[in-house]
Amino acid sequence: QVQLVESGGGLVQAGGSLRLSCACSGRTFSSHIMGWFRQAQGKEREFLAAITWSGGRTYYADSVKGRFTISRDNAKNTVYLQMNSLKPEDTAVYYCATDRGGRSYFGVRAVEYDYWGKGTQVTVSS
Repeated sequence: QVQLVESGGGLVQAGGSLRLSCACSGRTFSSHIMGWFRQAQGKEREFLAAITWSGGRTYYADSVKGRFTISRDNAKNTVYLQMNSLKPEDTAVYYCATDRGGRSYFGVRAVEYDYWGKGTQVTVSS
């Protein structure tokens, strides 16, 4: 059974940084794509970044390109999202997700991901 557990959220001042972690278990993820999304109150879930477990290719939403960095540690089965220069509008619940594997493109829609963590709250104060 696939399990994704996010951690690292919290309260940070504008301009600060946070690193989110997503611990993955339950299967071998070598053919999977891992993604990070966020959902602000009253808004739809928004794609942020994705990475291939094998090879580490990355893809970013324009809204976070240059500020957020996605990475993975194969040995720890963990995916990270380093977030810099945070803004109050980055306040949201952040989720990691993975697909069923074997896809050759980066999905940017939530429906393209099959397994989700429960999320971690990030609050950026002005």
